[in-house]
Amino acid sequence: MLKDDKVQLRALETTDLDTLFLWENNPDHWKVSHTVAPFSRQLLAAYIDAINDIYTDKQLRLVIEDLESGEAAGTVDLFDCDFKNRRTGIGILIAEPENRGKGLGKRVLSLVLPYCFGTLGFHQVYCNILDDNVNSLALFEKFGFERAGLKKDWTFHNGRFYDEWTLQKLNPAKH
Repeated sequence: MLKDDKVQLRALETTDLDTLFLWENNPDHWKVSHTVAPFSRQLLAAYIDAINDIYTDKQLRLVIEDLESGEAAGTVDLFDCDFKNRRTGIGILIAEPENRGKGLGKRVLSLVLPYCFGTLGFHQVYCNILDDNVNSLALFEKFGFERAGLKKDWTFHNGRFYDEWTLQKLNPAKH
């Protein structure tokens, strides 16, 4: 199990439907998720039911559960899982502003990176972070992610363009 003394990363359950509905339909999250329209409960329930396995779906969404409160605090997503080229994208959502800055992202990366490099055998993990998200950039860089490229005016949100950084981390055991 992906767990430490404060958080656990667990599979998405049908009981998470209401929480997922709120997070996916929060316009404050749409800037990074590239969402432009709300999701229905029916669509999200079908998504939860359809989750099969990382090798088939090429993605994995785990709920970040705060063990002190017993509440779901966000999600960590592995996406575009490419087992041939041994790489995956990663994204972390700490859903509520009051839960940010408490070290949850650090705990998530401490748990999920060994899983990616060890259990799943990836050679590389990458992420895409908008240039105004300085806290997220600092977090990933603290974990050894290096800026690999800048996509200019990549995301348009609320009348403004944002640049987006791609950061990569290679498996430290292989170098």
